[in-house]
Amino acid sequence: MRLVKFLVGLAILVAIAVFAAYHYWQYRLDAPIALETAQIYEVPEGAGYHRVVDELVTRGILEHRWPYQVLLRLESQSIPALRAGEFQLEPGMSGRELIALLGSNRVVTYTLTVPEGWTFRQMRERLARAPKLAKPGGEMSEAEVMAALGQPGMSPEGWFFPDTYRYRKGVSDLDILKQAFESMQVRLDEIWRERGENLAIETPYEALILASLIERETGAPEERREIAGVFMRRLEKGMRLQTDPTVIYGLGDDYDGNITRADLRRPTPYNTYVIEGLPPTPIALPGRAALEAAVNPKPGDSLYFVARGDGTHQFSRSLKEHNAAVRKYILNR
Repeated sequence: MRLVKFLVGLAILVAIAVFAAYHYWQYRLDAPIALETAQIYEVPEGAGYHRVVDELVTRGILEHRWPYQVLLRLESQSIPALRAGEFQLEPGMSGRELIALLGSNRVVTYTLTVPEGWTFRQMRERLARAPKLAKPGGEMSEAEVMAALGQPGMSPEGWFFPDTYRYRKGVSDLDILKQAFESMQVRLDEIWRERGENLAIETPYEALILASLIERETGAPEERREIAGVFMRRLEKGMRLQTDPTVIYGLGDDYDGNITRADLRRPTPYNTYVIEGLPPTPIALPGRAALEAAVNPKPGDSLYFVARGDGTHQFSRSLKEHNAAVRKYILNR
């Protein structure tokens, strides 16, 4: 009888000890990690939880190894696999939340914005300065970049959609370029299917070129379709487009911020004061609004426009009206 009582008492003590140990274990897992400010922690490619826990303990972020060793042994089936990448650890989060974070897709991401109207060269310069971005394309020529994207022989200008792109550490500049290229293709295809009738352009690529001219000519959203209308009517009549941004693009590094009369007469493949029709390639990266304007120009009879100096333009139907507008807004100023 005494032995039975002893065993019962021992079993009760063991149960109490197990209960206490279990709750202390849970307490340690739910205790805040040792951080006073947010900190980025990177999980290396191929790392396991034991290696990560050891490192976090060494760095003083976690106080003990054993709660996580027990967790990994008892709940291994329910714990998601580690994700390689950067994670932001926050003050006050528990060890249990930390482990869940490192197995989630909530990696730290960065943003890269390519404004509408930038050139491909400007986009590459921004990629070169982007933090945490791998840059295998940084040393490539434009032709090599296009070949790496599976588009050998294609001119890159205009083919990359200007937008804000989000990426994580380790993503490459070629990954961003591929995403932007595919995004432009999708949008151009969609917009071309919705084009107006009786256009003076015949292909999606011509629409892309025209959209780049519209993008560079005006930043006023309400003017894009009107600018497109002027260009379309000039193309229909066989008139030269005579748009300054093509002159600037054709000058390249020779452009010093001013366009002279000699520049307007200078023959380049892009100078629409000299060449007939559209330039051979786009001159910038057009946004969606410029693409839509290129295939849905505003009806009207204006054939000329001149900048007012406030970001908008004065539109004219005749050369006489246009010359008067030039005197008012350009020569007098």
